[in-house]
Amino acid sequence: MTKTWKDISIPREASLQTALQVLDNGAMQIALVVDNGCHLAGTVTDGDTRRALLRGQDLQTPVAEVMNPNPVTGLLAEGHEIWQRTMHRHSLRHLPLLDAAGCVADLARYELPTEPVRNTPVIIMAGGLGARLRPLTNDIPKPLLKVGSRPVLETIVENFAEQGFQQITLCVNYRGDMIREHFGDGSCWDIRIDYVEEPDRMGTAGALTLLPNRPQEPFIVMNGDLLTKVDFVRLLEFHRRQGFAATVAMREYSYQVPYGVLEINDRYRVMRMVEKPMEHRYVSAGIYILDPQTIDLIPPGEYHDMPTLFNLLMQRDHSVGSFPLRDYWIDIGRIEDLERASAEFTEWFG
Repeated sequence: MTKTWKDISIPREASLQTALQVLDNGAMQIALVVDNGCHLAGTVTDGDTRRALLRGQDLQTPVAEVMNPNPVTGLLAEGHEIWQRTMHRHSLRHLPLLDAAGCVADLARYELPTEPVRNTPVIIMAGGLGARLRPLTNDIPKPLLKVGSRPVLETIVENFAEQGFQQITLCVNYRGDMIREHFGDGSCWDIRIDYVEEPDRMGTAGALTLLPNRPQEPFIVMNGDLLTKVDFVRLLEFHRRQGFAATVAMREYSYQVPYGVLEINDRYRVMRMVEKPMEHRYVSAGIYILDPQTIDLIPPGEYHDMPTLFNLLMQRDHSVGSFPLRDYWIDIGRIEDLERASAEFTEWFG
């Protein structure tokens, strides 16, 4: 149910604890402090409550001592364009709208500017067997497994469409007919979807040799079993600015060695012993930006994966870069990953 301003309103006599409860229940990061049922006295945000607690104020502090008594507001008579402009200028997510009597009449929500159309080709590898997810993938391809209310691959496609990307190619193999039937030509998302049929599984790079038209600009390649909130435009711009031939998005992966680790020299003398150390590594996130000429290094019609291609590029002295990915990301490779993604889906994807 869509929340209205009344769902996040409190009287000025309310306590800080009540404000926190309203902020938590409303999940909008703002509460409205009103007098006489509608007159706006101020606003309280997550930041206001945090600063109050850091000052030593307790949960019974009247919200009037915590609120911002002069919040930015809009006029009901101004209209949508002016409300959005006001929120953009002041970096606000919500804007209380007042009528001529100074009473709250509505609450405007900030809308992200419309993304321009982007012609960058997007290639999604959706031909895997999903062997580690059996028996779930016995009769359905892994990219069509549902996480939340829709298939993993549908969330991926929607993310690209929302960021303005219009040309998507799906590389399919196992149960590819089901993927074709689900997505069709992409018109449901106002984009164009084409397909590359792998006669055999060709790895995360091999299918690029089957593209009917070679890309004329840097293009995106992504595995079809990832859920992420990455900004693909930012990743693409980073690749272009750095002048790399290929860029891989990377994640920091940390794990604890469950034993005491020995560091020894070439004469077996122990130089150092560390009990159960934490190790940190950077791993591929399965998202890549490639320049068109990189395809020339992939042997046509053969199995070829991305690590092999990237190592070959480096052997040939091509510049290869990495982009640190700190956005939400999860690889749907195992049953436990699928269960975790399902539990987190609403929080990240609505």
